[in-house]
Amino acid sequence: MTSPSGEMGWLFGTVHALPSDMDWGTPLLDETFDQAGVLVVEIADLDASYGRRLIADLSTTPGQPPLPDRVDDDERPALLALMDDAGMDSDDFADVETWAAALTLSGATRVGDPRNGVDRTLISVAGSAGLEVIGLETYGAQLSLFDTLSEAAQSDLLNGVAEAHARQSEGGMLVAWVTGDADEMGEQVNASLAGSPELRRVLLVDRNRDWTLQIMRLVDAGRAPFVAVGAGHLSGEESVVQMLQARGYETRRIQ
Repeated sequence: MTSPSGEMGWLFGTVHALPSDMDWGTPLLDETFDQAGVLVVEIADLDASYGRRLIADLSTTPGQPPLPDRVDDDERPALLALMDDAGMDSDDFADVETWAAALTLSGATRVGDPRNGVDRTLISVAGSAGLEVIGLETYGAQLSLFDTLSEAAQSDLLNGVAEAHARQSEGGMLVAWVTGDADEMGEQVNASLAGSPELRRVLLVDRNRDWTLQIMRLVDAGRAPFVAVGAGHLSGEESVVQMLQARGYETRRIQ
């Protein structure tokens, strides 16, 4: 990307969990990363144990309804199948709010391992090179977005996780990412949030708008940021790419 004044930066769509045997690096990626002045990621401090403690603190509320009762009747079979594949039942979520149950089930059935996530790898490389790492969000801020969702939106999130698992959409997203199919990634992200305007606004559009402003400031300051965020935020309608273009930034795909 290039600002109206000619300052440069780079956008790289990531996947937060990958199989351990997947080789995704390229010479062009290495060459581009070497030109960066700062690495920008969603969360700079990926302390998984801290994240789990924070989820537990935010999401524990005694007396929750049975998890299958928190979705509509026609959505229940997909949720029960997800719970079965995760090896969990309603007792595991007796005191867990719906949004956290959705994240827990998603994590228990994901295709890859977060320890092999692209962002984690790039943070490690940046550390070895002495490159500053900036986070667009913190764990606390990100999880608070989920925690403040209405119960209806949390139910939509839970159903969305179950439906995505039934469609095996995570595998499709992974294939789309590996092959560089940005249109397919955008379609899948938009489809997963289409049924809930609140989820789309809170989890995608508002965050994209905030990130765009932060990225612009870094580019305009000549920091040459290498911005590595979830690929879904760079594809489809109201993506970071579209928001940058609307503000006069030129974007050009190089890989």
